[in-house]
Amino acid sequence: MLPSKQGEGPLRLPLQGVRVVEFAHMVMGPSCGLALADLGAEVIKIEPIEGDNTRRLQGAGAGFFPVFNRNKKSLAVDLKKQEGLDLVLKLISSADVVTENFRPGALDKIGLGYEALSAKYPRLVYCSLKGFLSGPYDHRPALDEVVQMMGGLAYMTGLPDRPLRAGSSVVDIMGGTFGALGVVAALRERESTWRGRLVTSALFESTAYLVAQHIAQFELTGEAPPPMSVKRPAWGVYDIFETADGDRLFVGVVTDTQWEVFCREFALADLAADARLRANGDRVKERAWLMPRLAQVLKQYSKADLAAKLEAIGLPFAPISKPWDLLDDPHLKASGGLLETRTPGGKNFHAPTLPLALDGKRLPKRSDPPAIGEGARELLAALGYSADEIILLADRKVIALP
Repeated sequence: MLPSKQGEGPLRLPLQGVRVVEFAHMVMGPSCGLALADLGAEVIKIEPIEGDNTRRLQGAGAGFFPVFNRNKKSLAVDLKKQEGLDLVLKLISSADVVTENFRPGALDKIGLGYEALSAKYPRLVYCSLKGFLSGPYDHRPALDEVVQMMGGLAYMTGLPDRPLRAGSSVVDIMGGTFGALGVVAALRERESTWRGRLVTSALFESTAYLVAQHIAQFELTGEAPPPMSVKRPAWGVYDIFETADGDRLFVGVVTDTQWEVFCREFALADLAADARLRANGDRVKERAWLMPRLAQVLKQYSKADLAAKLEAIGLPFAPISKPWDLLDDPHLKASGGLLETRTPGGKNFHAPTLPLALDGKRLPKRSDPPAIGEGARELLAALGYSADEIILLADRKVIALP
């Protein structure tokens, strides 16, 4: 149990006592492990003796390892050596879950695939995070951008003649999160069946899930939805407006009641009485002249004054922020939504916690992203290895110690 605020009971995380052995790199696999680790599971990251290649990424990949590997332990081991493979198999015998996101068949070749492990450990939950579920594509390698292109998400994000990937590893993270959901479901089922299950999550199918509303719109209306960059909104007032101080604010008026409140607050009695604007569908049709009129009205206010006015009357609004602006976001800071974290190299940064709360509490950081082999001594000692044996394994380069 973890300490909590004075006067409150101890914070118990729901997956405490669950041991996860993770074979994962990049984003999809580690994001699955992160969700399980933040919820309390003991997640042991198996990586090459020189460390996961993701540790060494720079530029756009510099945040991958530090963001998605907190609350984990590291066991750096050479799986090409029989001693290393035996060690990992011994660890798996004590585990509840194995997760992996390597190319199809990679772990099967060394006896760490689902069929081999489930035969030895029938209670094991095995989660494979892949590019595709079973079907004609399941042999293909996949990346976030690949499936965004082939799944229509890049089309819906970009311009009509220029598809554009979303500005985040959104499909990797979603696929990893659905993998974690499948693991939790399989663990719950195991309580009654006493058997584990193979859980598979995939990037392509996650993309299809993300664009489901557009697929349905096409079938139900016969209209092909254009990309969001040129799409006519579903609501009459749903746009970005300039403010008097040269800034911008997004404003949404999405119900007829909100329209009445908006018109009353901004002294727009003529618009409130205009029969052409009575219902949301009507306002959508009249956007060509309505938006310029509202733009003139809202531009009389500074960003701060307009935001305060909209907040006071309960209408949706948002500043146009960059990701790094969230470091100073008062809501995230006050709610514990940003975790101060230290990289294995000693640099401090902040990362958001999982976007959920349990009994009103955000999930804590129990440990920073591990250095290569951090936690190995304790793990191997618990498996019965003596201190001398652990040192000998390191000398033989079967494992790495920090």
